[in-house]
Amino acid sequence: METLVQPPLPAGVSPPAMDSDHHRKHQFLSTTAAAATSVTQFKQLHGYILRSGLDFSFPSLLSKLLSLPLASPPSLDYALAVFLSSPQLDPRLCHRAIRAFSRAADGPRRALVAYCGMRQANVTVDRFIFPPLLRAAARAAGEGGVAVGREAHGLAAKLGFDSDPFVQTALSGAYAAGGLIEDAREVFDGMLHRDVVAWSVMLDGYCHAGQYNESLILFEEMKRSGLTPDNVIFSTILTACGRTGNLSFGKAIHSYIIESNVPIDGHIQSSLVTMYSNCHLMETAQKLYDEMSPKNMVASTAMVFGYCKIGEIEIARSIFDQMADKDLVSWSAMISGYAESERPAEALRLFNELLAKGMRPDRITMLSVISACAHLGALDQAKWVHIFVDKNDFRVFVSINNALIDMYAKCGSLVSARMIFDSMSERNVVTWTSMITGFAMHGEGRSALELFDEMKAIGIEANVVTFVGLLYACSHAGMVEDGRRIFKSMVHEHKIEPKHEHYGCMVDLLGRAKLLQEALELIESMPFPPNVVEWGSLLGACLNSGNIELGEHAANRLLELDPTHDGALVLLSNIYAKANRWQNVGEVRSLMKGRAVSKERGCSWIEIDGEVHEFLMGDKYHSKSDEIYEKLDEIVKELEAAGYSPDAHSVLVNLEEDEKRDAVLWHSEKLAFSFGLLASSNGSCIRISKNLRICRDCHSFMKLASRVFEREISLRDRNRFHLFKDGNCSCNNFW
Repeated sequence: METLVQPPLPAGVSPPAMDSDHHRKHQFLSTTAAAATSVTQFKQLHGYILRSGLDFSFPSLLSKLLSLPLASPPSLDYALAVFLSSPQLDPRLCHRAIRAFSRAADGPRRALVAYCGMRQANVTVDRFIFPPLLRAAARAAGEGGVAVGREAHGLAAKLGFDSDPFVQTALSGAYAAGGLIEDAREVFDGMLHRDVVAWSVMLDGYCHAGQYNESLILFEEMKRSGLTPDNVIFSTILTACGRTGNLSFGKAIHSYIIESNVPIDGHIQSSLVTMYSNCHLMETAQKLYDEMSPKNMVASTAMVFGYCKIGEIEIARSIFDQMADKDLVSWSAMISGYAESERPAEALRLFNELLAKGMRPDRITMLSVISACAHLGALDQAKWVHIFVDKNDFRVFVSINNALIDMYAKCGSLVSARMIFDSMSERNVVTWTSMITGFAMHGEGRSALELFDEMKAIGIEANVVTFVGLLYACSHAGMVEDGRRIFKSMVHEHKIEPKHEHYGCMVDLLGRAKLLQEALELIESMPFPPNVVEWGSLLGACLNSGNIELGEHAANRLLELDPTHDGALVLLSNIYAKANRWQNVGEVRSLMKGRAVSKERGCSWIEIDGEVHEFLMGDKYHSKSDEIYEKLDEIVKELEAAGYSPDAHSVLVNLEEDEKRDAVLWHSEKLAFSFGLLASSNGSCIRISKNLRICRDCHSFMKLASRVFEREISLRDRNRFHLFKDGNCSCNNFW
């Protein structure tokens, strides 16, 4: 320990004469220590004692130090060093040290070190040591707390203290905090006397372990025991109900609280709001929220989360904007809401606001941000997010790496996705599945199957999502035989029963190969009733093949399941339009109007210099709209000279021929491409994302444009990626 320069002693204290006896020294040190009111003053005394050769081993000095405010890590480290170097330790002093360390914000780990020092010094242990020690072990579970807790449990049993209810409660809490929920329950079940605190610790342990249903079962057991829950327990159980979506149990708890005249404090109010929000009963949640005064951050965040989940994003944003205080959870909830509501641009804007306020995002926030980039398909922004992830050490999380693979694949850079995959030292089934799906959406069916073979070779077991990706890959590469083989291997080799998603992929695969009868037979042979996925896949195939009779059959089956399904009515209308059966088109459109069903409007995005520009069919909202339409006219003339002729059959409404020509030429992806030629540098790849499936005319347009203008065009539609280059498309017409 560093020797300090002799400082002035605390006011009113004079040093003893050099010939003072031991008693006078003791009296001087005790008096001086009593006058110290801070760690700094105590350090001054310590330095004086070391310089003067006095004895610093008096227990009263250490006792005084432990009574001082030990808030900062340096003061805690200093107190711990003094404690460990003290030759005179007794149980009471050790108990005081462990209690002082365990209560400090940064102290639990030091409490464990103090305990280990105490054990090495062979200090006699009493029963009062264990509760604060085990509470410290619970708080420092990730820093060796679990191991110390187990050792303390063994010592308590050896000394006969393991039947003490306070020790048992603390043991149960330490095990639960360390993720050893079964050990916690074993201790709990062995308790002869359980008070409300013991039940609360065990219930909270189940919630932290994610075993919410177990906490509900235990709560019922508590009620049968005759104990009355307190507000902490009610809050815990309401949280469990919300996490499990158990609305009926939550309502029962709410009624029990009212009937028992339990005082409803802010914690219970917040828990009720959170429970109803998580269960998507927003009308009740809003009523309870309106009754709160003041409204706290927990309840407000729950409301934001709840409204985002049901798609009421504007209401969620209104509550978010009214929040006086916002923590990272609040920001993450709103960012996630935008990302999941297919409003990725707003999610990224809000993320930039978060950074501007000096807040540091966590893993959950970053997963939402990466998801927003993936949905937007903006490669420049994706690269920026990747750099941010690297600089802030988020790559240590496997889930972040998996999300980056998905992001790059959806932003059109399969090379970058594979680089992330190859750089990962740890991969799980989600990692492999993400890369397989990335290959699938880019039409790289053979690469997807080869990667699957690698995955099997190293012993990674595929799951149901992996097989969706594999069948998707086969479908979009026209690999019918491989698809059939993969589908059969699910059951016979991997013991996975196909679900709706797998049958839907197989129907899609067969439909794209124009094997409509086989697709219908597969649907009819399913072991469970087909849903909108299978009938929708067959209906889409009927549109491509022009099979009106089977298309009507598929549409009718789909509408029986969901009378307001917009996709079914639109596809049926398009089947009739393609066959020039305009009377039938009118009937379907009237039906849509009567059912208040509207067709989703086509929308395309293009990223230029980090800024995303949005286009709707035929819109003129862009600031350079006149230039864009002039450029489009120039493009069409050059393409027509190269053999292009606008396909009026792609216009599935009854218009005059000149109107059909304008309608097909004003599709949103053509406007985005025109702007791309205007705003991007020569030779660069033009990257476009679209919310709907690209039509045949736009597909032909982009193929020819890639050759005439010598530009690569990466276009992501609802189904997959199309890379147009030198007059060809990567999809090979399987889209």
